[in-house]
Amino acid sequence: METARPGGLKRYYDVNEWLFVGPALALIALFMLYPIAYSLYLSAFSGKGMMVKFAGFGNIIRLTKDPVFITALTNTITFFVIQVPIMITLALILASLLNNPRLKFSGFFRTAIFLPCVSSLVAYSVLFKSMFALDGVVNSALETIGIISEPISWFTEPFWAKTLIIIALTWRWTGYNMIFYLAALQNIDRSIYEAARIDGVPAWARFVYITVPMLKPVILFTTVISTIGTIQLFDEVYNLSAEGKGGPADSTLTLSLYIYNLTFRYMPSFGYAATVSYVIVVLVALLSLLQFYVARERR
Repeated sequence: METARPGGLKRYYDVNEWLFVGPALALIALFMLYPIAYSLYLSAFSGKGMMVKFAGFGNIIRLTKDPVFITALTNTITFFVIQVPIMITLALILASLLNNPRLKFSGFFRTAIFLPCVSSLVAYSVLFKSMFALDGVVNSALETIGIISEPISWFTEPFWAKTLIIIALTWRWTGYNMIFYLAALQNIDRSIYEAARIDGVPAWARFVYITVPMLKPVILFTTVISTIGTIQLFDEVYNLSAEGKGGPADSTLTLSLYIYNLTFRYMPSFGYAATVSYVIVVLVALLSLLQFYVARERR
């Protein structure tokens, strides 16, 4: 009677495991790894359309001399520095308020705040353009309560155009982050808050010294994904800026929109566009590492 060779059954199962994961790995390699590698290859070439030549580090040198790139980089960092802290802080506060078991209609409020992130981008862009028009409801309301004396030109003045993008991002994504905090708050024992309340700790101190430290891992997670989303910002700027070009006067132009313009709107410059895309990669990596460093456990 013939006996099975040692290790034969193990090799059989190993082969079958690879057969199961093989198609998925092939798709990942085709649609993720190959584009990443090819974009890195393209970044070493310069030229318009099909008239390209090897440039080595020429595109990197070009970045330092490109005023439009400097503007796009400045705008992107400005959106990140202003919008992300506002959104994270607001999401934390809303989550803490809606976690109160004595709050009535909390389910309604949670749903209402979360809904913007699942709404249609085109629909809410049209809504914002209508609301923030010169004769829109926002200017009318601000004039009625006496905050402004004349309508604000939200789409044609650089400062207000930036402000509008920040408002849109905050409106859309605050509820998304709030859901993570609400889920994490459910795992915090309420007796901790009750003990602090009995000891006379005010609400703001309970929030700062209990809620925030206990949500630290979730705050780090939401900050990192918000950083990635903001550095890659494209949709809101494309849909809300003047003619979708990052206007007025490139005041809302971001790195992602600049890449789109270089690739599809102007004479295609694939090599330079690929180089700009790697600036986003470097920015995301550096900012994420910085956030992990700041949030590390200190001993």
